Amino acid sequence: MSMTRRSACASLLFTGTALQTPFASASNDIPTGTIKIVAPFVPGGTADVLARQIALRLSTKYKQTVIVENKPGMGGNLGAATVATAKPDGTTLLLGTIGIHSAYSVYNKLPYSPEKDLQPVVILGGVPCVVAVHPSRPINTLAELIAYAKKNPGALNYGSAGTGSSTHMVGELFQQATGIKLTHVPYRGSAAAMNDLMGGQLDMMFELITTAAPIVKSGRIRGLAVTSKARSSVMPDTPTVSELAVSGFDGTGWFTVATSAGVPKATVAQFNQDINAILAAPDLQETWKSLALHIMGGTPEEGSRFVASETVKWSAVIKAANIKAE
Repeated sequence: MSMTRRSACASLLFTGTALQTPFASASNDIPTGTIKIVAPFVPGGTADVLARQIALRLSTKYKQTVIVENKPGMGGNLGAATVATAKPDGTTLLLGTIGIHSAYSVYNKLPYSPEKDLQPVVILGGVPCVVAVHPSRPINTLAELIAYAKKNPGALNYGSAGTGSSTHMVGELFQQATGIKLTHVPYRGSAAAMNDLMGGQLDMMFELITTAAPIVKSGRIRGLAVTSKARSSVMPDTPTVSELAVSGFDGTGWFTVATSAGVPKATVAQFNQDINAILAAPDLQETWKSLALHIMGGTPEEGSRFVASETVKWSAVIKAANIKAE
């Protein structure tokens, strides 16, 4: 039976301890014992849901414990640093994002080098954002938003999951593409920012459609556009920024599974094969659809090339806006 949104959300309760018996791993290239996936944000977001789905399936396949550890901070880089500096035996994985792999130049100094100390295992996929405003604001369309922002530079604020996060970077890209000025308010995760948006303390967000869509449908926030080139099947009636304002606009968040650069290539290749199989599993397709995840997959080498390309894109956005993490 295909997994519904309800069962996907229920998976948040999974602790990764489904199989505790210390059987040998299903592959000689996979380390025995407990495997940990670090989700570097607070529980409940897209990264957390993805990490738990993957943990559940890997635990079943390998017949060993796979846990998820939430470690938020520094736009995901606090958790990423623990993976980068962990023993390179393959027992510690990372649920990575734009902020970790491609927007790290917002920080003058990090306790690790994302480029040198991490390696992608696989690119899981992309998720577009929704340009969303609080219903009390006198903004009903994307055109009205842009016109208001041009007339009142910096008057509108927008929240994000943190400086350098995808929900921050997409907002910066949107400002540069439309010639407007907004005021960025970073949080330690999207959940807190969304609470303030629903409460009216924030004017707007560029939130991942996974979490924004049900809130838009409830009427608690107003969705003006999605930020991918094509419309999302999750909100098919909501037009894109490309349709309404900036032709070709594409500001999509994406997620990886990564690990320490020192992990053996054979281990990375086995994880890659097994996670690609999870992405292709027929009974998970409705789950990915409910998360608005556009599956990518591919080899570790393809993942490295994708990350390099995205780093060029987002580094240019960061340089143009002179963004520095506080």
